[in-house]
Amino acid sequence: MPETQPAITKNNFTRREFLYAASIAAAGFATGCAVNPVTGKSQLIFVSEEKEIQMDRQSSPYQLSTDYGRIQDSSLNDYLNRTGKAIAAKTHRPNMPYSFQGVNATYINAYAFPGGTIAATRGILLSLEDEAELAALFGHELGHVNARHTAQQMSKSMLTQAVVGGIAVYAGTKNSAYSQVASSLGMMGAGALLASYSRDNEREADALALEYMTKAGYNPDGCKGLMDMLRSMSKHKPGTLELMFSTHPMSDERYRKTVEEIQTKYQADQNKPVYRERYMDHTAGLRKIKTAIESLQNGEKLLAGQKYSQAEESFTRALSIAPDDYAGLLMMAQCQIMMNNHTRAEQFAEKAGHIFPQEPGSLHLNGLAKMNQKKFSPAFDQFRKYEKMLPGNPNTTFYQGYCLENMKQTKTAADHYKSYLQAVNQGEKAKHAYQKLVEWGYIKQPAK
Repeated sequence: MPETQPAITKNNFTRREFLYAASIAAAGFATGCAVNPVTGKSQLIFVSEEKEIQMDRQSSPYQLSTDYGRIQDSSLNDYLNRTGKAIAAKTHRPNMPYSFQGVNATYINAYAFPGGTIAATRGILLSLEDEAELAALFGHELGHVNARHTAQQMSKSMLTQAVVGGIAVYAGTKNSAYSQVASSLGMMGAGALLASYSRDNEREADALALEYMTKAGYNPDGCKGLMDMLRSMSKHKPGTLELMFSTHPMSDERYRKTVEEIQTKYQADQNKPVYRERYMDHTAGLRKIKTAIESLQNGEKLLAGQKYSQAEESFTRALSIAPDDYAGLLMMAQCQIMMNNHTRAEQFAEKAGHIFPQEPGSLHLNGLAKMNQKKFSPAFDQFRKYEKMLPGNPNTTFYQGYCLENMKQTKTAADHYKSYLQAVNQGEKAKHAYQKLVEWGYIKQPAK
């Protein structure tokens, strides 16, 4: 795509307006000093609390959807939310709009958005042994929110590029290999808001986790148990923790510091309960399909490594155990798309949509599968439904334009391509959109 683009003559669009529309959404950052709610000290932060909440509300739905939506077990999700909110009440920012949920993703991680949306994957929930470890996990993520670590990082780096309506257009929070798969399918997470924390951030979040969980009535040994689990996995299953340790760097020094604090500052709290039976009761349904989830974890790694046939075998094993698993069906649909088996991909996406109609990810993959079979009208309908449920993904706008182009609806296709270029002005999709707008006369080529 040329660096300098000529003016668009229809509807008065120009490249300057494209770039301005994309960048103006990044505005709204409050400048000046703010008092850190944890330390009580003044610090330079360019992001207001209102902006933290706004970015969270705009971005978290994309990440939750990229992670295959909230766990459909409403009893388990209610339990996670109750547990998290009980701990949040003991934090330095108890009035933030917190929510806690499990997500259907199988990789091992938990994450927090700056406005208080906190999620834990099925992979990590299966790895915990008791509620005290869950409290440590949520307490750690609450530590990041309360210490405003994301706002600090954004203020330091002025991370405002590639923002559309406040939403950072990145492939997601998975490692680079997973991101390549996600981005090739037009999926969108919120990587900019879930960037890696520094070791200082991690140490502070560890300390706050101990403070919050003990105030909420938990044994601080849950924090040690969580770290022991992660350290053990890093030795025996290192690949399962690639993302966890990339976003939450672990070190021996962190571990020693936590153990020391438990044995000194929190020694008197070690007689508090860990609530193992309660945790096991609430996660019993999840543990019934543990073998299937492990097969999905293996399949995702193989898919990221472009070992598609082997990934398909792993997904098949998982679905033989849990045939109605929404994430498993969509992982298989992704695999089939990567293998150019678009009819099968469509079948898996259709089934996923029937099982979990409230989650839009199946619509996106169903649309892709149909589009790749040149079923442009049905594909457009899938993308339109997805857009209604989860508006703002520029990839969906492009795919709608592409379908309309092939349906010979040039004017409407051009409108979609213009909207896409307002958000994204690099890459193959942008090049295609730009060239079509030139071809159709919406952009005037400069005189030679």
